[in-house]
Amino acid sequence: MREILARDIMTKSETSEAEFTQAAGSTLARIEQALEDADLDFETPADGIIEVEFDDGSKIIINRHGVAREIWVAARSGGFHFKPLDAGWVDTKSGEPLYDKLAALIAAQGGVMVRF
Repeated sequence: MREILARDIMTKSETSEAEFTQAAGSTLARIEQALEDADLDFETPADGIIEVEFDDGSKIIINRHGVAREIWVAARSGGFHFKPLDAGWVDTKSGEPLYDKLAALIAAQGGVMVRF
């Protein structure tokens, strides 16, 4: 019985991890496309990480955090964590949607309007 329960828990955990990875990957791909459309300079140094560099040398870093199952954003104005909710991602403190917050951060830090 314990073996069956352990197997069920592992399956749910693995499924949740796979779902998170897929959802975060789709979101990061959408962000990359929007950055390309806005003609912004960015790199993807590793899977799940996007580094946006601005003319003044500052950066915004967006990354998938598997352990927390969140998308994290580091900007000059601070760090932000976004959790999955319904069909999107929301800030764990303010509840603001990821794309809205990211557009505001890019506008404030780089002076560029990005549409997601």
